[in-house]
Amino acid sequence: MVKDGGVAEHGSFTVKDYHDPPPAPLIDAAELTKWSFYRAIIAEFIATLLFLYITVLTVIGYKSQTDTNAGHGGDQCGGVGVLGIAWAFGGMIFVLVYCTAGISGGHINPAVTFGLFLARKVSMIRAIMYMVAQCLGAICGVGLVKAFQKAYYKKYGGGANELADGYSTGVGLSAEIIGTFVLVYTVFSATDPKRSARDSHVPVLAPLPIGFAVFMVHLATIPITGTGINPARSFGAAVIYNQEKAWDDQWIFWVGPFIGAAIAAFYHQFILRAGAAKALGSFRSSYHV
Repeated sequence: MVKDGGVAEHGSFTVKDYHDPPPAPLIDAAELTKWSFYRAIIAEFIATLLFLYITVLTVIGYKSQTDTNAGHGGDQCGGVGVLGIAWAFGGMIFVLVYCTAGISGGHINPAVTFGLFLARKVSMIRAIMYMVAQCLGAICGVGLVKAFQKAYYKKYGGGANELADGYSTGVGLSAEIIGTFVLVYTVFSATDPKRSARDSHVPVLAPLPIGFAVFMVHLATIPITGTGINPARSFGAAVIYNQEKAWDDQWIFWVGPFIGAAIAAFYHQFILRAGAAKALGSFRSSYHV
């Protein structure tokens, strides 16, 4: 295994061309006095609002176009299809992460924020405020969909996440855990300082794989849960739709993504980034002193 410093072919060590940022403080009260902190919160709110507006509108539009019982004579082969829905979610994440990464980090998802908090990338205060902004943005985004599509909103499920018939709770929870792991693992890999230094000449490289991860997970899990992997997305839709089934299954779309994010954070920080080895080495050194 090559260390971070790297080893040249002739055996000499090379100096690494990147710097790991210091861990974020657990509680950073100084953030509350900075305009950049509130600007980031606003960015997360607006980005999540736009994300839910476009994606839920796509879901409802697809269902209305394929409803053969509708007065306009729907076509089961019409509309964007599951592939188009997955593209809507993945494409919007790509666009919004690209737009907001330099302002807030482009989280747009409480599970992503939670994973980055566990990895000490953001403080607890920032993490909590981001999650609140994301949930409020999601509620407002779905609220706009309902306002503009009153005739179709309730009829076609309001874009709410629910466990599909024929699947057990365990299967749904596992789908959310694994799907969120894929997403958050991709976020960590795409934003790794080592990769950023090496690929700094490609400005869209980080948002692109993150968007593709969302796209691929949707292809796999839409038939099971409608694909949550984002508690704000599921919560916002449930609040506006406000039906019993959506609320009964709501816990799956919080517990699953948070577990998946925690596993991804541990895997990246303590296995791939050798955090565990460093911690173990420090322990052994202190033990033998």
